Order: sequence, then C-alpha cells, then structure tokens
Amino acid sequence: MNKKIIHKFKILNFIGLTTAGFINAFGITVFLAPVKLYDSGISGTSMLLSQITPLPLSVFLLVLNIPLFLYGFKKQGKVFTVYSLYTVAMYALGAFLITDVFPIDVSITSPLAGEDLLLCSIFGGIISGVGSGLTIRLGGAIDGVEVMSVIFAKKIGVTVGTFVMIYNVILYVISGMVLGSWVLPLYSIVTYGAGLKTIDFIVEGIDRSKAIMIITDKADEVCDALSNEYESGVTQLLAKGHYSKMEKTAVYFIVNRFQIPNVKEIAHEIDPEAFMTITEVADVYMGTKHTHEL
Repeated sequence: MNKKIIHKFKILNFIGLTTAGFINAFGITVFLAPVKLYDSGISGTSMLLSQITPLPLSVFLLVLNIPLFLYGFKKQGKVFTVYSLYTVAMYALGAFLITDVFPIDVSITSPLAGEDLLLCSIFGGIISGVGSGLTIRLGGAIDGVEVMSVIFAKKIGVTVGTFVMIYNVILYVISGMVLGSWVLPLYSIVTYGAGLKTIDFIVEGIDRSKAIMIITDKADEVCDALSNEYESGVTQLLAKGHYSKMEKTAVYFIVNRFQIPNVKEIAHEIDPEAFMTITEVADVYMGTKHTHEL
C-alpha cells in the first residue's frame, strides 16, 4: 500500500468506526437478537443463521461480510474497503463481548426492553441505524449488501434502494418460514424502517437544507433583498423560457425550512409573478471564501 493511500486513512475515523461498530453490536445483541427480531441485510442474515446453527453471530458477520467487501474492492476503492472491513470486525467483536464475555444475559429476553417486541424493534432499529449512519459518514459501510447493491443493481435493472429492499423482503419471508410465524418478521420490518430513517438523519442531518429556485424578471432586486436579509451570497443562473423564448434569470438560494416563508414573501413582494420551486438538499459544502454562492 503506497504512501498516498496510507495518508488517506485517519486515526479519528478509526476511532469513530470503532464506536460505530460497538453501537451497532449493542442495538443488535441487546434489543433484537434476544427476541428473535432481525436486522436488515447481511446482519439480519447472520442473525437468522446464528439461531438455526450452533455458530455465534460474530462468526457469520465476518464470514459473510468479508468476501462481499473484498469482491467490491475495485468498485469502492481501498479506503472504503479497509474502513468497512474494520467496522465489521468491531461489530463482530462487540457482539462477541456482549453475548459471551460481559455479564449480560441476552439469551432469552432483552435486558432493557424485556419481551416487548415493539420497543425492541424500534430501539434496536434506531441504535443500529446510528451505527450504520456513523459508518457511512466516516467513509465506510457496515453491511455487505450495500456493496452488492452498488455492483448488481444496475445489472438487473433496479435502483440501489430497490435491490436492498428486495433482499430484505426475501430475508424476512425466509425468516417467517423458518420460524413458522409471521409476527417476528413483521416487527423486523418496523426495525428496518426505524433504522433506515435513523441512517438518513445521521448521514444527511435531521433538518435538511432547502434549495429555492426563483424564476423572475427582477433577479437583481431579489438577490439584493435576500443578500441584505440573510447576509449571504446568492447565485444567479441564466435561463430561457421554452415557449416564450424570452431570457430569464433564475435565482438559486440555500435556506433552512424556517426561512422558507420569509424568502417567498420577499420574492413575491418584489415580483408577484415570480415562479419558485423548493427542493431538499442532502448536504451543503462551502469553500472558505464562499457563503453558498456558486
């Protein structure tokens, strides 16, 4: 491994990934596994296999995940692969410590939520989602299905999200057949939903930024008003009406959700005919010399 690659690895990231792996292990082993609820992806598959075979969860996490991450090595790169494998190892280590070393009885019921399936499914999903989301933010992944989805989704003509959903549906159907009950797989879907939303919050932020596009004939006046109101840069984009063939100017502005009503009011006071669209922005990156002016 050359010096450039080594330089890309960060000690703080490894500390964060260690935390993410143990957080995920805590959510799975303390809330889900004791009451036979299932996580999604390879994690859920490993949980099912650990229940129907004598091998522990930690073994399946390593055996199933490592080949998938290595298979996706060329697609995802060295840094992503190393971060991911490290996090999976920490997840497996955390699961082993909680189930086999620490004085915590997680063999029958959750030590914190008892046999309450709803509490276990929600809190297990949220906590494991925090671990997964933190891993993604730090440049890795904690589940090999995410790598499989990137590699195979386009080949079979589906989106990445659809690929993961199909995998999980198959997993939950098989789980229901193995257990002879559909109650636990249905609660596992609740876990999946809670985890998915939590990952979104961790990766993209609880309050996403909004992008407002304002099409107006008074772009300079709108930009001046917005810049004075928020002490921030505003971007103008040249546009042309398809039917009118008239030159237009689009004003592009990033705000939070609390600023939207005021921005709309400012724009319509200046130009009552202004056309506006509002979209969510997953993340915003700004250079040191810019205040969201593109």
